[in-house]
Amino acid sequence: MTELELIDRLKKGDQEAFRFMVTSWQDMVYNTALGLVQNELDAEDVAQEVFVKAYESIQGFKGESKVSTWLYRITVTKSLDFLRSKKRKKRFGYVYSLFGADNELVYNPPEFLHPGVVSERKQVAAELFKALDQLPEQQKVAFVLTRLEGLGHKEVAEVMGNTVPAVESLLQRAKLNLKKQLTAFYKQNLE
Repeated sequence: MTELELIDRLKKGDQEAFRFMVTSWQDMVYNTALGLVQNELDAEDVAQEVFVKAYESIQGFKGESKVSTWLYRITVTKSLDFLRSKKRKKRFGYVYSLFGADNELVYNPPEFLHPGVVSERKQVAAELFKALDQLPEQQKVAFVLTRLEGLGHKEVAEVMGNTVPAVESLLQRAKLNLKKQLTAFYKQNLE
């Protein structure tokens, strides 16, 4: 099935076409969400929201970009919305989450591991993802799409609604920020 046929069938409400879209792009959507939200369960929730949004908004899809680009856009938007919502909730719930039922300290940050990370590199990957989480949104999106998802600068520019030079600039700043954040970790582990 070509993308044009898929879009046409989706616009007609064809459930089989929707199933085809989900099975074709679910890994891409999940992995992108996981790279941004850094939690497996949250990434699953975001991925579901992405496909619901795609189903609801297919009538507005003009076919000016590839379906994958459109889904990346929705994934990035839903992931960033999720992170913003989580930050708002965290401000109020953080203090309460530190203590258990008997007021004992129970805070243990969840361990985040991307499925593509080899086990002996987990500590390095954990530090990288911790540093990645500190990047400004646009830098984080550009970095995740290029480095974790393997998209080219042109496709990232389409997904983000930016120019290629803007994406390159975001990546350059992301690399500099990551270098600053990771320098202390590497110095400590190399000594």
